[in-house]
Amino acid sequence: MGILLKNGRLLDLETGELHSRDVLVEGDRISRIGEDIDPASHQVHELNGNVIVPGFIDMHVHLRDPGLEYKETIETGTRSAAAGGFTTIACMPNTKPILDNPELMRYIYDTTNKTGSCKVLPYAAITRGERGEELTDMEALKEAGAVGFTDDGVGVQSGGMMRSAMERAKALGLPIVIHAEDESLSGKGCMNEGDVSKRLGLPGIPGVAESVHVARDALLAELTGVHLHVCHISDASAVDVVRWAKGRGIRITAEVTPHHLLLTDEGIDGTDANWKVNPPLRTEKDRLACLEGLLDGTIDMIATDHAPHSEEEKRRAFQVAPFGFVGLETAFPLLYTELVEKAKLLTLQQLVKKMATAPAEVFNLPGGTVAEGGLADLVVVNLEEERVIDPATFASKGRNTPFAGWRAKGWPVLTICDGKVTFDRTNSK
Repeated sequence: MGILLKNGRLLDLETGELHSRDVLVEGDRISRIGEDIDPASHQVHELNGNVIVPGFIDMHVHLRDPGLEYKETIETGTRSAAAGGFTTIACMPNTKPILDNPELMRYIYDTTNKTGSCKVLPYAAITRGERGEELTDMEALKEAGAVGFTDDGVGVQSGGMMRSAMERAKALGLPIVIHAEDESLSGKGCMNEGDVSKRLGLPGIPGVAESVHVARDALLAELTGVHLHVCHISDASAVDVVRWAKGRGIRITAEVTPHHLLLTDEGIDGTDANWKVNPPLRTEKDRLACLEGLLDGTIDMIATDHAPHSEEEKRRAFQVAPFGFVGLETAFPLLYTELVEKAKLLTLQQLVKKMATAPAEVFNLPGGTVAEGGLADLVVVNLEEERVIDPATFASKGRNTPFAGWRAKGWPVLTICDGKVTFDRTNSK
């Protein structure tokens, strides 16, 4: 018995057109796409014209597991991902302990196999304990399943250490994924340095703390030939550096988050730490630069930087509360509503490519398309359903979002990963 998606509209990623189609899933593959497939003995999901697109891929997620399970677990984090339409996510290594040895790589895979609702690809740390002092055993970590190396949460401060890391990663054929932050410039800042931070009397993080780090690592990537991927880009000058580096033929890619595309530091009042994130929300000029970079291909993909924290932690004073937002369950509805429907800056086709096709291509992953014989990683979205974002309904343990109360359209109603239903709000029979 297969899974039959009946009376859906399939997004053509080449033309952007929507075609009335049924999709039959058997095993972990799409066995047939047609206009009127016989239900036979299949499990039927009536889609009522809802839209079928490839499962989303998020290359920047904090699952907090192991060690910080009060914030999130692999089980709750992947359930949150499935509810947001994601079929593959990459988890960051700044857990407790840090993901810096093969045993912890295996822990991620084993736990995902037992409790996960999507595929989880672990990054390994660049340096032991993310302390920036000694490189990890990259060869052993690759053998255990690491998909790349990053000290996300902190930037590798030593240029010499980063060069050595890049040389080894290049030899292994894996990317270096950077949190770009020069700590001698960011200091103890808690928000963007600018007019708003001055008005609030809060220490700021200047955009140059990001851009100079991107510039350094872009030049090191040119020297070593490694694939360099820039996390959560937020600063206009950093976008310019990536554009310049691509023009030179440097192998560099970049991601941007929904919050850096939609919000600025003007929304911060200094009391609500649900607006505190790193890199921080910056100015309208920076936001527009990120949008421009996404549109012209400088920025390759969208990633959420899903970073759950407890409510108690986020109730602390702004300056001492932890950085981070959750984002897996709201990413597509927010971006579809704000950038496709309202601003008309992106088409549905472009948004889906940035959330599914591009990450698959950049990181050489299966998925990112919907085709006969292809992997059955799919999400069905209801583009007409409008809801108010209510953190109390999240599958994630995290409730920390600045988007609470926003109205958004385009909610996932069905997610299929490797041919298995992982999230379902349809009337199946």
